[in-house]
Amino acid sequence: MFNNNGSFLLATLEFFIFLAWFMCLFWIFGDLFRSRDLGGWGKTMWTLFMIFLPAIGMLVYLIARGGGMTERQMAAQTDMRDRQEAYIRSVATPARGDSPADQISAAKELLDSGAITPSEFEHLKAKALGRSPVG
Repeated sequence: MFNNNGSFLLATLEFFIFLAWFMCLFWIFGDLFRSRDLGGWGKTMWTLFMIFLPAIGMLVYLIARGGGMTERQMAAQTDMRDRQEAYIRSVATPARGDSPADQISAAKELLDSGAITPSEFEHLKAKALGRSPVG
């Protein structure tokens, strides 16, 4: 397949350039569709420009919008981190009824409303405190 070492090195260089071009293309399309300052028509025009004139389209995009690529990426990462932290907080926060005080308070409300008897209240209170109920 390869006649000499020069053709192998040339093929390796061409393969590397193709992979770099493909990686940049995905990076630019990711930035283009993540961008909130462009509307649908702007994104469509940039997409068509990069499909029909890929090398020129990528260079023009990097010159015209390359300065904001880092800011858009950082904003997307910050937004993702904030949503992840909010989710973790919502899952990690104990729900009402987990602490003994909450359980006793809920049992007291039931006692005051007449839904349970005083002996049932004592049973629930002992259970919430981790003691064996008397009686």
